[in-house]
Amino acid sequence: MSRELSPGKQNIFSSLRTWLAAHPLIAYAIRRFGAYILTLWGSLTVTFFFFHLIPGNPIASYVQSLQSRQGYNAHASQNVVQYYNKIFGLEGNLFQQYLHYMYQLIVKHDLGPSLISFPNSSQDIIARSLPWTIGLLGLSTIISWVLGLALGALIGWKRDKHVSEWLTNLCIGLSHIPYYFVALILIFFIAYRLNWFPPASAYDPNYTAGLNWDFILSVINHGTLPALSIVLISVCSWMLSTRMLMITIVGEDYLTFAEAKGLKPRSILNRYALRNCYLPQITGLGITLGAIFNGNVLVEQLFAYPGVGNLFVTAIQQLDFNTIQGIVAMAIFGVLTANLILDLFLPMFDPRVKYY
Repeated sequence: MSRELSPGKQNIFSSLRTWLAAHPLIAYAIRRFGAYILTLWGSLTVTFFFFHLIPGNPIASYVQSLQSRQGYNAHASQNVVQYYNKIFGLEGNLFQQYLHYMYQLIVKHDLGPSLISFPNSSQDIIARSLPWTIGLLGLSTIISWVLGLALGALIGWKRDKHVSEWLTNLCIGLSHIPYYFVALILIFFIAYRLNWFPPASAYDPNYTAGLNWDFILSVINHGTLPALSIVLISVCSWMLSTRMLMITIVGEDYLTFAEAKGLKPRSILNRYALRNCYLPQITGLGITLGAIFNGNVLVEQLFAYPGVGNLFVTAIQQLDFNTIQGIVAMAIFGVLTANLILDLFLPMFDPRVKYY
């Protein structure tokens, strides 16, 4: 038999539904935030079980290597393994480890110690690598977006010109080339053959890190090649997507009307045509910026750049679960949060987006 709700509870739910129907924006925000929380929890859960199902015990392997090099006895080694299993949250079965991980993450906001930099915590070493990734990938993404939007709008607006056709074909070809291949070419020709920029590291170790011109110029000098390898490919993708948006707009009645009013072509492009390209491109930029926490792993590896991508590879090699999960959790949080912000603010600026 189904249990019916009491009249009082029915009135409460009915009033709540009526109130939410009268405030669609709030109802939309609640639904999106609920989906955000569920997706975040599900992603973190899948990530935890995926990495913990990898065969091998990193603590036991580390202690065995110490035993072979420094002559630990078996009993002492077993005690060390048990002690570090407790510290790193590897005690008990897989479900108990999962509960410990979620408790540490949600309640204590602690990722635990890092195996590759013990006794430093995982969030500390991630925090040291994060500014390099944000500086490199964040600036590269913004530069690529600005150039791609401007150049893509021009080749779409002047689509009948030979130069526009040539640039479009060039972008189609370059957009399919991986970042790391461009990075290898830049390292070989510009770094080693021409010796214009250094091939590796983030700055000259002879300079003291800080807000001084020598250090800042060294960071810019070392970051030019990895940034250029990202910009050269990313700008082509932004140009193609902006051109596609511009072509669908050219020929619309409101542009013809603006031209009939005697407005200059540059004014029509900037004030009318380009504005309709902003919204989808800003959405794409927000998602891309949310994903920069991932780091460009191969680019950072090739240039020995001390970013999150480089740290992620090192953590995987040594099965540093706390650091791996911290980086993945940060990446998931960045992407989902960027999507949530876009979902919440997009209906306010675009009336075509409904509160579904």
